[in-house]
Amino acid sequence: MPSSRAGPRHVVLVMLFFAAAVAARGADAASPVTTRPCGAAAAASFLCSRCATTVYPAVCYDSLLPYAGAFQDSRVRLARAAADVAAARLRDFSASLDELVHGSGDVGAVTTPPRVAAAVRDCMGTVSSAAGLARRSSAALGRLDAGAAAGGGGSRLARWEVSNAKTWLSAAMANLATCADGFADADSWSAAGIEEVVAGEAANVSKYTSNALALVNGIPL
Repeated sequence: MPSSRAGPRHVVLVMLFFAAAVAARGADAASPVTTRPCGAAAAASFLCSRCATTVYPAVCYDSLLPYAGAFQDSRVRLARAAADVAAARLRDFSASLDELVHGSGDVGAVTTPPRVAAAVRDCMGTVSSAAGLARRSSAALGRLDAGAAAGGGGSRLARWEVSNAKTWLSAAMANLATCADGFADADSWSAAGIEEVVAGEAANVSKYTSNALALVNGIPL
């Protein structure tokens, strides 16, 4: 059995990361087909109907309901809000990974063998890039919304911006898959179980990106 080189501070750091990941997943642990009762307000009803087209409708509804006043019944603004939520989740995930890499000074000190440290660093890079891609998707949808409001939202502009938004969200999902794949053959790599936490959180965060992509696909052209 591999021996652990983790000191008390390193173990605490990993446990804090684990606790944060579980807390973030809390309401998201429901089955992908679980739905939430729709609110009576028009914006909430609109959100409920659009979230029903996603793979994770409960996650969609819960995460976007606080922004219902901003998107009302606009599919473009809804999709942009979803992209922003995905970007925020990705940023939080990347920040947690960065803390694991740099907060203790040496991820290798909490892992056995060292390949876990390398996998976490690689994951941090891909997740950070995914957050940037989600932000680019949001920016594309913002331009589409602004163009439509100014009366210049022609079909060619809509197709261009929606295509960009889809491309960048798809790339963000691919980045998350790359992160998770880096731990696919893990079998108790580390005594702290960090590989399971990271791979699990990558799968969780991907729900928000998947929902954003589905909502972009729902924009009529």
